[in-house]
Amino acid sequence: MATHGPVSSTSFRRSGERAQLRGTRINANNRLACTHTGVRALDRVLGGGIAVGSLLLIEEDEGECYSRVLMKCYLAEGVVCGHQLYLASAQERPDDIIQDLPCPVSEEVSDSPVGSDSPDEMRIAWRYQNLPKVSSELSSLSQFGHNFDVSRKMASQTLQDARFHTFYLPEETQTQTHNRCVGPYEGLLKSIQEVIQGEGFDGSVSQGKVRNVLRLGLHSLGSTLWGDDICVSESPAHSHALTSFLYSLRALLRSSLSVAVVTVPAHLIQSRELRGRVEKVCDAVVALESFNSSETNPMYKDYHGLIHIRQVPCLNGLVCEVPDNKDLAFKLRRKQFSIEKLYLPPDLSETVSRVTKDKGAWSQGCDSDHSRKQLEF
Repeated sequence: MATHGPVSSTSFRRSGERAQLRGTRINANNRLACTHTGVRALDRVLGGGIAVGSLLLIEEDEGECYSRVLMKCYLAEGVVCGHQLYLASAQERPDDIIQDLPCPVSEEVSDSPVGSDSPDEMRIAWRYQNLPKVSSELSSLSQFGHNFDVSRKMASQTLQDARFHTFYLPEETQTQTHNRCVGPYEGLLKSIQEVIQGEGFDGSVSQGKVRNVLRLGLHSLGSTLWGDDICVSESPAHSHALTSFLYSLRALLRSSLSVAVVTVPAHLIQSRELRGRVEKVCDAVVALESFNSSETNPMYKDYHGLIHIRQVPCLNGLVCEVPDNKDLAFKLRRKQFSIEKLYLPPDLSETVSRVTKDKGAWSQGCDSDHSRKQLEF
């Protein structure tokens, strides 16, 4: 029977018709929008990236070199994706950190020439040619995110088009009001809240069909430069200041389109209990352990340090995604920061193989007579 008039529309909509979130993808495990950390291998360790509304804690290495590289890659990914950035620091000016962001590259960066085989690789080939090859590189299955060349700086025109919000503690301390003494963490939390509300990341102001994400980068919280004493005493007087700030920050992130990466010099915190409380109030925790050249084990000669997964995110589910391999190491190559699975190198010494072979032949010849007696019942 023919019908007349307009057909009533249903509530079904395609996924592409929804308001998009710039620079994100939906995680298949928890159905949450995730952003790229700037290092694809780190995305895989965290289960697909950093979920919007979550907090990632990076425990700095002793030299604070490699954690700074991770922070710069994280901020550079926000510039490429068109996100707004918020950078807070007490030691180095945020503008100087922004001017030193790495340059994005269109394809995978390789530091070794293609087709070059070292003598060690040739020796391994004939001995292990029939065994399955094991790749130590942690590569993501999808091409989500970008690669960055740490040896080159991002173009100045690209940085001018990006939107930054900065918080430099020495300047903020001088300009704070005299009516009320505001602590460093209180002032930082208030500044973040003003940016979230003023730019509409909390939903108070419409951002259009393509919504944006605010990337927060908080550098070296907990150090003495922030007026904190958790690194200089086993029983600090303000032990609750950092944990209270992180707890309030995570509550603020949950109700906004924001994501935060916080670095803390955890190796300087003397109280193990306090260090555990700091880790518990964060969604994910990754620790960097750099090697000292004078005390490095020969087994780690090809790496610059180890990565310890202290805590993995457990969002929108009852269980968390456990990484398949927790023995991870990192190296800072000439052009990129890479994370690899830690494997023991094979022992290629001729003496070991000869001794093992002679020992096996000797045991086979000597035990030939005794084996028959042992098999008789």
